[in-house]
Amino acid sequence: MPEKQTFKQTLQMKRNYMGRACKLHFESSPLKIVQASRQYMYDDTGNEYLDCIGNISHVGHCHPHVTRAGQDQLGTLVASTGFLNEKSVEYAKRMIETLPEKLCVCFMVNSGSEANDLAVRLCRSYTGHHDVMVIDHAFHGNVSVIADLSPFKWQKLGMEKKDWVHVVPFPDTYRGKYREDSINPGLLYANEARNIIQSAHEKKRKIAAFLCEPMMVTAGVVEYPPHFLSQTFRAVHEAGGLCIIDEVNTGLGRTGDHFWAFQSQDVVPDILVVGKPLGNGFPMAMVITSKEIADNLSEYTNTFGGNPVACSIGLAVLDVIQNEKLQSSAKSVGKCFKDGLKAIAPNHPMIGDVRGRGMIVGIEIVTDKESRKPSPEAADLLAHKLKENKIIIANEGQDKNVMLITPPLCFTCDNARHVVQAIDSALAEIEKGASEAGLNQSSLGENRMDIPLNILSMPSTSGYSSEESDSDSEHPSKRARYEEVD
Repeated sequence: MPEKQTFKQTLQMKRNYMGRACKLHFESSPLKIVQASRQYMYDDTGNEYLDCIGNISHVGHCHPHVTRAGQDQLGTLVASTGFLNEKSVEYAKRMIETLPEKLCVCFMVNSGSEANDLAVRLCRSYTGHHDVMVIDHAFHGNVSVIADLSPFKWQKLGMEKKDWVHVVPFPDTYRGKYREDSINPGLLYANEARNIIQSAHEKKRKIAAFLCEPMMVTAGVVEYPPHFLSQTFRAVHEAGGLCIIDEVNTGLGRTGDHFWAFQSQDVVPDILVVGKPLGNGFPMAMVITSKEIADNLSEYTNTFGGNPVACSIGLAVLDVIQNEKLQSSAKSVGKCFKDGLKAIAPNHPMIGDVRGRGMIVGIEIVTDKESRKPSPEAADLLAHKLKENKIIIANEGQDKNVMLITPPLCFTCDNARHVVQAIDSALAEIEKGASEAGLNQSSLGENRMDIPLNILSMPSTSGYSSEESDSDSEHPSKRARYEEVD
């Protein structure tokens, strides 16, 4: 058995043997995580961190029911490509039963990137067209075709847009082209999509697919204005294209009101893609479509997609969502988050907007509420300050100024209140530190990282308090691990 590595040894080995492009959270001061349970992660020194970004561990880190299902199947049968297997057909049936009638055939794959790639292939095969339309700042994956369809990535890398890619303006009513005070901003953004389709036709190009999320997550937690998605779907269908919904970040009850986020948008996609939540950390994904579209592929083989271990884990995840009522929990805990954040927002000039649904919450950090100018440096500082307080959170969006909250669905209202209080305190310290350093709001937006992290050492009074008596335990930052309660 190899000797246990020190933190420095592990970090050096990563630098020696892994690609420089493989970044870590908190790159300047990374964590070495060695264990996790429920909504908590533990580093190599035993510190417990509250995980606010672990949407991959959908029902909670190392859930015993999910873990046991995987372990049992690993000892029975791992691979069965080309053979009948009860687990794969049972899992396909369970998934399809959650969807509208027309979505009735599935393809099992290994990642969201691979699933989106297959979805585009299905659209091209069915329509005979080639071009694809996406939304600006979207991210759909890393494989070659899908990277070309992810403006979030290729814009940052300085790559040129491919001729067959058509980009719809970002339908953001906070800082976008049409804002909340516009009349029918959803229709205005949908008309932009219609114009793009028309422009493509004038160039003798035809749209095979419109690929989008039901709400944009990595791009900064942006919910579409009413009618945007339904009217854009109509325009695509009229042009002979198909519509793909990417639920890799949003599916399986995370938004609270519905099992699938698209169900709140008055649309039914032609093809549905889902990935991250399916395996609770185990790599698996799925493409679900109609029989008519699916039958356009004469043959499809995937070595690991739909293997018995993955399907056993997927079935266990569905069991946990149902048995622990996690969709309902996502709705109520998400409300705790948003209510708390909106309560502290008036006290903080840097909180520009609070938005989201269920357990997908975004906090837009700006230099000031009037200009709405993004402040990625303040968002960076806030993420690091929360890390000091043993809370893991990320800043995302095209400008890296939106604090993204997508925790495991076992997160509680006590957890949410604890995070809100920590954000309130940390952001007050950032604002106070900026003021004492003589940096006004405008310079905050221009001088990235001019405020050192150690400026945040003074205590601050919190403007948010929770007087509710329905606490989950004596202290919201401590919970039993699964092995302690099972």
